[in-house]
Amino acid sequence: MIFAERSTVIMFNDTIIAISTPMGYSGLGVVRLSGRKALWVGKQIFRPKKERKVLARKLIFGGVFDFESKEFFDAGYMAYFPAPNSYTREDMVEITCHGSPVVLEEIIRLGVRSGARLAHPGEFTLRAYLNGRIDILQAEAVNDLIRAASLQGAKLSFRQMEGGLSRRMAGLRSRIVELLGRIEAGIEFPDEGLRVSKGRISKILVTLIGNIRVLIASYDTGRLLTDGVAAAIVGRANVGKSTLFNALLETDRAIVSPFPGTTRDYLKEKIKIRDTYFSLIDMAGIERAVHPVEKESIRRGKKIAVQADGLLLLFDSSRRETAEDLVLLKKFKDKKAILVFNKADLARNIDERKIRRLAGRTPAIEVSALKKTNINRLKDMIFECFAPSAEGGEDMLLHLREKIALEEILGFLQAGLDRLRRGYPDEIYAEEIRKALPLIGRLTGEIKADEVIENIFNRFCVGK
Repeated sequence: MIFAERSTVIMFNDTIIAISTPMGYSGLGVVRLSGRKALWVGKQIFRPKKERKVLARKLIFGGVFDFESKEFFDAGYMAYFPAPNSYTREDMVEITCHGSPVVLEEIIRLGVRSGARLAHPGEFTLRAYLNGRIDILQAEAVNDLIRAASLQGAKLSFRQMEGGLSRRMAGLRSRIVELLGRIEAGIEFPDEGLRVSKGRISKILVTLIGNIRVLIASYDTGRLLTDGVAAAIVGRANVGKSTLFNALLETDRAIVSPFPGTTRDYLKEKIKIRDTYFSLIDMAGIERAVHPVEKESIRRGKKIAVQADGLLLLFDSSRRETAEDLVLLKKFKDKKAILVFNKADLARNIDERKIRRLAGRTPAIEVSALKKTNINRLKDMIFECFAPSAEGGEDMLLHLREKIALEEILGFLQAGLDRLRRGYPDEIYAEEIRKALPLIGRLTGEIKADEVIENIFNRFCVGK
């Protein structure tokens, strides 16, 4: 493939082909082509039902044709999108047929025989970016929308795919350029009355810094909206963690036994509560151990608990609280958590008031994982306590790369403001402000960095 400047519409010499719908059996499947030979290759595979000219952006009904055996093997539609009015800004063709893996793979084989190349994961979006159709923030948002773990996350990703965050970055860049222009005009033409007061410059910088800090602070919520929330079930051995895990999943996923230490390694499964997916984690009891395997499982469990976004602190109501229970409360007192008093169907022996008092304002609930008592209410609490909120439709940072870049930009603007307030010459603090501009360019992809592009589009292959 040959790369050119972003202003060039057709940037690749070859034509790519790929299945655009998930693998598996479905009513419909879609194969896409992009490149100079897209229409020619499409015509080799697809034959209209009636002889007629292929019209741009019009669905044409016909048959999927095997030009080697000279026979049709499916029926469907073809659509042609000529450059530059397509997703990639190249000629594109989409063939929609029945979603049989065998049929779709045969279309790919015939397309490759006709001169197309199998696309790399994410390559259609990569071409859209390199052809100037979208910027790097919008390209990231495409993948975020596909993998969104919540409806709010999907809506947020869609806004960014439509250019919400990109416009905000463009506005930031524009204000910095305008500010530097005013400062430099005052330096170059001191007698023309163009000089801006330091108070005015300071006020503009304070506003810009405040806006960037709000964006940086949004990262934790944005990450949870797109990646999903990890909720770990934590407790000592034999308090019913695996039983609760199964009850929440509504399936016997974990092995349950009356003997302590059944779970040696952790289990992770997705669970949907309302419009959000959570990663629910069941793991070994966190307490003292003798066996090396138990020690390793406990070490892993503690690490998972520390990294989790929320904890279900599980206690056995039928037994007196132990030192391990109290250590658990102390160790995770600063984490988002729900106190879960299990085995509510048995006689109560735990000092629940004491546990609640030590846990402060941590919400609590009594359940019977075995009898499925209060499980739906616990699911509601998991959503209410752990699900992130994106109220107001504000732009948020969804990736660590964006957060780090904005922190660097913030650092230069803050350095400029500090030097301004300490009485440095205009040239000195202006230079600090100017250093933020290329970082904004790298953030949006206006300034292309190979390692950034490679990292982002690798996510289409392996996920986040």
